[in-house]
Amino acid sequence: MFSKTRVTEPGPRTQPTPEPEPARSLDTSYDLPASTPAARTRTTPSVLSSDLTVTGNIQTQGDVQVEGTVEGDIRAHQLIVGESATIRGEIVAEEVVVNGRVVGRVRGLKVRLTATARVEGDIIHKTIAIESGAHFEGSVQRQEDPLANGVTPKLAPPVARDAE
Repeated sequence: MFSKTRVTEPGPRTQPTPEPEPARSLDTSYDLPASTPAARTRTTPSVLSSDLTVTGNIQTQGDVQVEGTVEGDIRAHQLIVGESATIRGEIVAEEVVVNGRVVGRVRGLKVRLTATARVEGDIIHKTIAIESGAHFEGSVQRQEDPLANGVTPKLAPPVARDAE
């Protein structure tokens, strides 16, 4: 290791004996990812630039920001549709922010359509916000768990009762 240069001073001087360093154990537990989704830390989203066209489905546990064109379904934790983006397919995410164009169904816990949004399709949500100026054609339905796979439950038709 490195040592400090000694300044010579007049007179006798005693040097303390250095104590040996304790043995160190290699502890790497500090850089292990959290095992629970609730403790998930936010990361930088994957960005699909405006000059990119994707044909096919996209699936991730992380966040995605689309600025280009996607011809297929997207499943993500959070999805941001940029102003220049066009998505033709189903979107399934916990949080969806639409600034651009979506042609297809949107399913999300939190869905937000900004003033520049253009959506043609149904929205199934837990909470929704539609800003003034957004263009939306389709139906809106609230569900407690819009991310669950399956079809929207319908009421049973009324049963005819026999006359007695």
